[in-house]
Amino acid sequence: MSADDQDRPRKTLTIKKTARDAHAEAAPKRVRTGARARLVAQNERTKENLERQKDPEGYQQRQAAAARGARKPAEGGRGEGARGEGPRSAPPRRSEGARGDNPRRGDGSRSDGPRAGRAPQRAPRLDDQYIAPATPAGRFYDPFEDDGPAPDFAPEPDYDDDAPIATAPARGQGDARHHAPTVEVRERRPREPRQAERFKVFAPCPQGLEEALTAEMQALGYDDATAGRAGCSFTADWAGVQRANLYSRLATRILVQVAHAEISHEDDILDLARDTPWERWFGAEQTLRVDTSAIKSPVQSLQYCNLRAKDGICDRLRELEGERPSIDTVRPDARVHLFLTGHTATLYLDTSGESLFKRGWRLDKGDAPLRENLAAGMLALAGWDPAAPLLDPFCGSGTILIEAAWIALGVPPGISRPFGFERLRGHDAYRWRDLKDDARSRILPQLDTPLVGYDLDPQAIEFARNNAERAWLTADTIRFEVGDAREVQAPADHGWIVTNPPYGERMATEQDADLWRDWATCLKRNFAGWQLHIITSDLTLPNQMRLKPKRRVPLHNGGLDCRLFGFELVAAGYRDA
Repeated sequence: MSADDQDRPRKTLTIKKTARDAHAEAAPKRVRTGARARLVAQNERTKENLERQKDPEGYQQRQAAAARGARKPAEGGRGEGARGEGPRSAPPRRSEGARGDNPRRGDGSRSDGPRAGRAPQRAPRLDDQYIAPATPAGRFYDPFEDDGPAPDFAPEPDYDDDAPIATAPARGQGDARHHAPTVEVRERRPREPRQAERFKVFAPCPQGLEEALTAEMQALGYDDATAGRAGCSFTADWAGVQRANLYSRLATRILVQVAHAEISHEDDILDLARDTPWERWFGAEQTLRVDTSAIKSPVQSLQYCNLRAKDGICDRLRELEGERPSIDTVRPDARVHLFLTGHTATLYLDTSGESLFKRGWRLDKGDAPLRENLAAGMLALAGWDPAAPLLDPFCGSGTILIEAAWIALGVPPGISRPFGFERLRGHDAYRWRDLKDDARSRILPQLDTPLVGYDLDPQAIEFARNNAERAWLTADTIRFEVGDAREVQAPADHGWIVTNPPYGERMATEQDADLWRDWATCLKRNFAGWQLHIITSDLTLPNQMRLKPKRRVPLHNGGLDCRLFGFELVAAGYRDA
């Protein structure tokens, strides 16, 4: 810096306040509203109340100093907008609907505050200072709030010291946290799952298989299954109804009870059917079939009772949906069964559709074929071990051996067929698909024990091989061969023979009168240690074979009254014929 610069006097830059700045400072401050502003005001009032209770004299002195500081600007015309030097005083009282710098009057006109000629409000003095009464938890009524009369506060509940609580401390209170309102934190309980609706279910079966069907249902998880006449009863939810259709090998149908009542006349059936909520399961857009059966019922005509039930269903759907369903006796969408016994009537919804013994694989049939559920029942009554060899010397179309292969592999009997519940309203196709996928994942890939079938008719063996192929069974699973039952050899040293030999219609084609005696001779020589189970309608068969049965179980094969005879073939236990 040069000497001339040092001698030169320094200049100072001064910023002067303009009239606009002075007006802004003198203008009343903006009053904030909202939840946050109310919370701040409440905290300030709580703090002042605590100070008043702790030190009443000091509090009055501070209030008096604040009042003297507020009186000076009030005399200059700016009373309400100025702030004192002492602690912050209570917020000014605002008229209803006031907002911002220009509050609105009740009549809709705008006011410019003190500049509109309105007399400034007098600041509170010491002699008229309001002292708030003590209330629970530090609450008190502020007269400067235009919120109506003071509320009646309920006493604070006594919280447990060990219970988890969350405190909300007031802003700027320091350690006065224990005076703030407390909020109880309650642990959220998980919602209890809604109980699924349970239905009464009846599963009919061939007569003689009631006990075996009950044991099967209990093994599937239906613990309350009880045997009845030609079937068993149990309870299940809708998913359980689907599982029963999928896994039951002995049941003929799965019927869900939807109505039951006492009747004295055929017209009572009409009222019972009309009062049942059929729209829950099917509607007018679906086809319908009604079947009726009775046991010891005094009704005169089952056909008329069937007509009454059908009319009741159609009348209800026409009243609710404006149209009645069509009748289809071949492939209906919905099937209803009316069962009459004594003076009671029961309506069942058929969830199976086609009979459950129709697995979907037997298209080629021989003479007098055996139903699939009866074949599975014979294996159950015989006590066959799926890990032991099985032989059928009169295999026909292979029904007994194919059923045995599915039992040993764990294939559900309904895995390849449709069901009636799939066409009802509200069917959950995704859940049904998951249930079938889970069943497929449990199927074994192959068998280690031999299953062998013989028959004299080459066409019957061809039918049996075609049925096994449609049942997704390989040639290694079951061995079908053309052969004479009187000449077969035992494939193992022990096992089971379960067979349906020719009788009735099939026996009429047999020319050899010595069949039973020659076959018994072969069994005594080659199958010592095996168990033999035969179903036949010829009650003299044991005498013809000169064998004494250990067990006989009455069964019905279609319209034939049959017996399932059980024998134990012991070495040297029988004399040669």
